[in-house]
Amino acid sequence: MTKDDVRRIVQEHNVDIVRMGFTDVQGQLKGLNITVAELDRALDEGIAFDGSSIDGFARIEESDLVAIPDLKTFRLFPFDTGGLKSAIFICDVCKPDGTPLNSDPRQVLKRAIKRASDMGYDHVYVGPELEYFYFPDNKSAKPVDDVGYFDILPLDESAQAREETLAVLKGLGVEMEASHHEVAPSQHEIDYRYGGALKMADQVVLSKIIVKHIARKHGLYATFMPKPIQSENGSGMHIHQSLFKGEKNAFYSSTDTYNMSDTAKHYIAGLLLHAREITSVTNQTINSYKRLVPGYEAPAYTSWGRKNRSALVRVPSFKSGKENSCRVEYRAPDPAANPYLAIAVMVQAGLEGIEKKYALAEAVEENIFGMTSEEKESLNIDELPGDLNHATRLTEGSELVKKTLGEELFHKFIANKKVEWEQYRTQVTSWELETYLTRI
Repeated sequence: MTKDDVRRIVQEHNVDIVRMGFTDVQGQLKGLNITVAELDRALDEGIAFDGSSIDGFARIEESDLVAIPDLKTFRLFPFDTGGLKSAIFICDVCKPDGTPLNSDPRQVLKRAIKRASDMGYDHVYVGPELEYFYFPDNKSAKPVDDVGYFDILPLDESAQAREETLAVLKGLGVEMEASHHEVAPSQHEIDYRYGGALKMADQVVLSKIIVKHIARKHGLYATFMPKPIQSENGSGMHIHQSLFKGEKNAFYSSTDTYNMSDTAKHYIAGLLLHAREITSVTNQTINSYKRLVPGYEAPAYTSWGRKNRSALVRVPSFKSGKENSCRVEYRAPDPAANPYLAIAVMVQAGLEGIEKKYALAEAVEENIFGMTSEEKESLNIDELPGDLNHATRLTEGSELVKKTLGEELFHKFIANKKVEWEQYRTQVTSWELETYLTRI
């Protein structure tokens, strides 16, 4: 895609508005709309905006920022808004002199990719699995179906919404491997074909907009809240990861029992060693920790295995001759995470393991949820933090996360999480009233 390509497409499709998007520290898509008359300026100079009110971006005295469109992300937006046709860019955020803004989440991921490149890896590939729920509205978490894992029938509104979502995403150039109904009622999943880390984070951000928009079209509300229904599985965003040198998968070995190279083992060891301190980034909401509990197919402990779906890191099996499919799956993240930051901290943890040659413990294939504390201790299995407060305190002491996010964004992220926890901690919930009001 070149600037001339963009201009031609905009003219051919009679585009009225161009959306300039970027995410704040939370992963919420922000941005501004410009008219086509401003397109040349956007392509040549970017569009200036006040960043002081964008969560995690800039102090008031440094509020002048510029959104620079990434030409590779240009897409025709598939919906009219008030009869107006639009297109969208994902943008890099820079200072007025063109210097990338260190606290832009997209830059955080770019720095992680650069570290991999500096270490000799040409490609950082990831493949997300995005789970979400459909509800009748945004007032309550009431399922709209009562079917389960991989069920096809009935072809109700939620199934139709998902199928239309896939068709629209395909039209936008998003490559997917599968989609299906998940375990919980009203829960669905989209599995992406692996691609470059930055591209995949962009696609997750775009997909969440499309999922919500089409849900509304079908009279539904789509949510990426990790655990909206108390007694059902929550929504995760498992991230499959691999490193390549040229066309060669650096994680593959033909001689290893698991077909894993030493590089892959060190990478997994890095993920496990740093898992607890990166959890507030991969699972950034109060609600995230209602999902990370035993019994609901979500990891709660730091271990790895091949067939073990109670493990935090899984090494999926693959067919002989499909060496490029050798990868690791990190199962903690959820769809409320900022995908740029979540992928960045995972990649940096894995690269740290490679650089420092962390030793990998033996795989655990038993059900960890059924182990005693003594058994887990003997296998060096630790628990993930049980709430956002604990996770934030672990992150606050993490040099790895500070290095990954950069000093300024790191402190803003920690402050943001502390505020969220304090707001939650001081709430008097309906559960407390029902449990204590008449009993005490």
